[in-house]
Amino acid sequence: MSLRTLNTTLALLALAPALALAQNFPSKPIRLIVPFAPGGTTDIVARIVAPGLSKELGQQVIVENKAGGGGSIGAQEMIKSAPDGHVLGMATVSTTAANPAINAKIGYNPLTDFVPVINIAATPNVIAVHPSFAAKDYKSFIALLKANPGKFSYASSGTGGIGHLQTELFKSLSGTFITHIPYRGAGPALNDTVAGQVPIIFDNMPSALPFIKDGRLIPIVVAAPNRLSQLPNVPTFKEVGLEPVNRMAYYGIHGPKNLPKEVVDKIHAAVKKTVELPEVRARIEGTGSLVVANTPAEFAAQTAAEFEVYKKVVAAQKLKLD
Repeated sequence: MSLRTLNTTLALLALAPALALAQNFPSKPIRLIVPFAPGGTTDIVARIVAPGLSKELGQQVIVENKAGGGGSIGAQEMIKSAPDGHVLGMATVSTTAANPAINAKIGYNPLTDFVPVINIAATPNVIAVHPSFAAKDYKSFIALLKANPGKFSYASSGTGGIGHLQTELFKSLSGTFITHIPYRGAGPALNDTVAGQVPIIFDNMPSALPFIKDGRLIPIVVAAPNRLSQLPNVPTFKEVGLEPVNRMAYYGIHGPKNLPKEVVDKIHAAVKKTVELPEVRARIEGTGSLVVANTPAEFAAQTAAEFEVYKKVVAAQKLKLD
């Protein structure tokens, strides 16, 4: 046997386990971990795609909520799972960028401990207030905050989450101060804001929009490339002179380190086919989100870019865990 033939044979033998895993995948139901409480955008997007993904993969995709730690508890559970594709996680800016940026002891590296599969959707964010709040448009909102530093508080999905750090970025650029009230997910944070327990929230559009449509929240300003068709009278952060805050969130799927490329490709193809279904696309876009469905490499680049942004926010604001 020649050296070249031997090398080829060894290479094929090395690939055999991964190829066998991909051919047999999935061999049982798949757990899709949502690292936040029910009712938030991460949960909404997961439940929109799960039925179609189950059909494409031939096994049930079970959505599980594992809230806590600004998304880190659910992320850690996914990371510790076997890299065979049967446990996946919903990837968010909170879990892969904002939270790791503020918490050096989070227990994982977002750039090396996850395998990005696909970014499902880009989602605008919105600052909204309870109807009893005195300011109901951006001009009066910013004037009220500046006249009363420290008087008001805002709710977020948790310390280190995108709602927390994006609000801190807003505060640093606008010269305002409002007190942070962290929750175990956007669902509980929204519930208390709608109930009037907290006057302000910085949340993702899919979870906030139903309350805005019902008049139980008043939108003030949105983080989106352009004004949203659902909120045509609400300005973007770019319009009000705070373009760095004009960042959309991402909601994708990732797996644990060492997930074979063949399995990644199979999951990616199934998710992409699912989100291209007219009814699924309509549901995602109906929340105010934009379907992305990019490649694993593109999603990895997005993750790295967001991580850098929020590391700078943490340094500039001198943020620490509560």
